Amino acid sequence: MNFYLRYFEKEILVTNVDDAIAFLADIDEIGMNPMLENDIRDYCASDVFYPKRYKIRPRVYFIIIKTEAATMLDFKEKRALHTPVESREKMQAPAIVRLNEEMPGWYEGSLDFKRVQQVPGTGKFQYRDTHFVAQCKAISGIDCYNRIIDHLRGRVDERSQFPSAKGKNFKFRYLGQCK
Repeated sequence: MNFYLRYFEKEILVTNVDDAIAFLADIDEIGMNPMLENDIRDYCASDVFYPKRYKIRPRVYFIIIKTEAATMLDFKEKRALHTPVESREKMQAPAIVRLNEEMPGWYEGSLDFKRVQQVPGTGKFQYRDTHFVAQCKAISGIDCYNRIIDHLRGRVDERSQFPSAKGKNFKFRYLGQCK
């Protein structure tokens, strides 16, 4: 893992934390101290891959970026972009593809929706966030979603708002074949 550091026009690509700290210590405005050094070492040793920004004074920062690039040219031309394993898996199987993938069996679907309920004291209605989980027999993720929505539509107020099957408020997992 290499580290790209930039402070205004000064930039460098280093292969270890000690070189990064030496680069920053040479810049008087940064004011390297033991606390900052420890924080930089912790960031470089962590599994976090987003860039880290350090404030020097109001609206003045230096930045550290973790990269797989071997040279500054590779970094500038974005040849060695790092994508964590989880994001690679999501790219290979988007939710829409998994939603329509047919595998008959049992599914567990969870849904977060806005349920209309009457407030007992006032008689007025309000939306309440509601979490609903169900296990059902289905042939795909979208079939699981449709079965859950059909079940809820007959049991809650018709003004309740249900999320899209493609959104973040619906999740499902395949439990296995029917026995």
